[in-house]
Amino acid sequence: MPVNTNSTGSARTLSVPRWIMPMLAGAILLIYPFLVSDYYIDIAFYFGIYALLGLSLNIVLGEVGLFDLGHAGFYAIGAYVTAILNTRYGIPIFVLLPVSGLAAALFAYIVCSPIIHLKGDYLCIVTIGVGEIVRIALINNPFDLTGGPNGVFGIDFPRIGELLVIDSSLEYYFLIWAVVGLSIIGLISLQNSRIGRAWNCIREDGIAASASGIDVRYYKLLAFVLGAGLAGIAGNIYASKLMCVSPESFSFWESCLMFCIVLIGGMGSIPGVLIGAAFISLFPEIFRPFAMYRMLVFGSVMILMMMFRPGGFWPRKRGGVSYRSLMEDSGD
Repeated sequence: MPVNTNSTGSARTLSVPRWIMPMLAGAILLIYPFLVSDYYIDIAFYFGIYALLGLSLNIVLGEVGLFDLGHAGFYAIGAYVTAILNTRYGIPIFVLLPVSGLAAALFAYIVCSPIIHLKGDYLCIVTIGVGEIVRIALINNPFDLTGGPNGVFGIDFPRIGELLVIDSSLEYYFLIWAVVGLSIIGLISLQNSRIGRAWNCIREDGIAASASGIDVRYYKLLAFVLGAGLAGIAGNIYASKLMCVSPESFSFWESCLMFCIVLIGGMGSIPGVLIGAAFISLFPEIFRPFAMYRMLVFGSVMILMMMFRPGGFWPRKRGGVSYRSLMEDSGD
């Protein structure tokens, strides 16, 4: 393929417009469900759930570099808030969509405020404890709300009166991918904002960020709260799709899968998270006869990734961060 050269003879690479890939991906998502059966539409739905969960953890792990292996706890809070309020009080699922996110975000604020100063392995171990505390509490059925090991059943479909009722695989497919699309737009805006630059400063060097006037504790806690809120929204959609929730759906293994999504795809990379979610959700379906070996495969892939592509399949290209520009944005 011919390439253009400048006057010095150096080659110029042919650039592809940045809007081409999103437009192509959007077209595929629109056409896909009309070409396949409901079974494959459901697979794409769960791909969307894992994509949303991966994006939520990517805020904490990819943007700020905080190890969180208890993220399934926030996912569970959103699902159970939806299940309890809908089955006991009849509150519509669509009304509970932001409520579940706010509940998970509030829970994250309460439990993460005392531990946000921890770093590295210490924070990782504590978040594992948080996730397990949530799961065990759900099993113990506090105040007779969670149904114990059996969970909560009879969750309604998302509906707006009789005008809009989401009760088919196709409609759930478009619901989850609409939420994923809006989340991606919001996260791209965050990455390009002062908040995103502050997160990256903290990720690269927390001490230098603090010395430059960045409130490190505030921005770390903000990442946990926003990530938990997005996970809570995923819990809402998951609960309404299954029409039931149980503690076994929010085990430590789920947190590990979310962690793998971000690491395999690329920390801080939104396209990478989508690739990681595709791998985690589609691999067991494609290789179902070898399902008993999936943990071995996941572990092997993680080892190979750390050896040969530590940045992930699609690493994020991070530009240099100017602390001076960050401080100027704050008006200081």
